Amino acid sequence: MFNPDLRNVLKNNVSRYSLVTAVAKRAREIALEAEENGEILDDKPVSLALDEIILGKIEIVEPDEIQNI
Repeated sequence: MFNPDLRNVLKNNVSRYSLVTAVAKRAREIALEAEENGEILDDKPVSLALDEIILGKIEIVEPDEIQNI
C-alpha cells in the first residue's frame, strides 16, 4: 500500500481537505487524458496525482477564506 509522508506537503499551510480535493481533481484529469490518448496506465491516477504534488509539479492554492482556519 502506498503511504507517503505528507508532512512536507502540509507544512505549507495546506489543509488536508485542500490536498484531497487537489489530488482528486488531478487524478480525474490524468484519467481523462489517458482515455483520450488511448493510453493504459500502469499506476492508478490517484497515485500519479499524489506523486506530482509531492514532487512539486502541482501547486495547491487555497482560497484566502480557509487559509487562516
